[in-house]
Amino acid sequence: MTDWDQCYLQGATPWDKGAPSPPLAAWLAGRRLEGRALVPGCGLGHDLALVAAAGADAIGLDIAPTAVERARAAHPALAECFRLGDLLQPPETWVGHFDWVFEHTCLCALPPELREAYERAVARLLKPGGRLVGVWFIDPEMDPGESGPPFALPLGELDALFPPERWRVLQDGVPDSAYPGRQGRERLRVLERLP
Repeated sequence: MTDWDQCYLQGATPWDKGAPSPPLAAWLAGRRLEGRALVPGCGLGHDLALVAAAGADAIGLDIAPTAVERARAAHPALAECFRLGDLLQPPETWVGHFDWVFEHTCLCALPPELREAYERAVARLLKPGGRLVGVWFIDPEMDPGESGPPFALPLGELDALFPPERWRVLQDGVPDSAYPGRQGRERLRVLERLP
């Protein structure tokens, strides 16, 4: 597994574009959220700040202490919202606690063998009827011989990861907005956690 804290310490964070995910920003535009939201792999907190501004009681979770420290410094009014921790080993008090999970760059950072554990963790954390809003990195650009992270998540694998007995797709498509270089490489999909 990548040493994410070392990446932040060395400034090797190409996933951090200094702004929220454009597809997520477009999806949230004009929406008012209610309830509790989790932003796993929150990094420096750009997406969390956007989710909180939309009205959610938001928590950002990251495994890298330096990311959490920098997110708190960058968003002092939201400092208490950033937590150090592992999505795959969340506190028991978080089980069934969230109305929303906002995914952007967390799953693609995990080795593919941890994807099912990711899906189970998110399913446990969401309330029945809760929603997972994901900006999924379907086709990241790689140098020859590079394997990731980010790890590609082809559409068929995204479909298979969220079984229909546990999830219902509410919205799905290629977003109109993207960071430069990511046009057509992401998919915005909203899933509902079934009871």
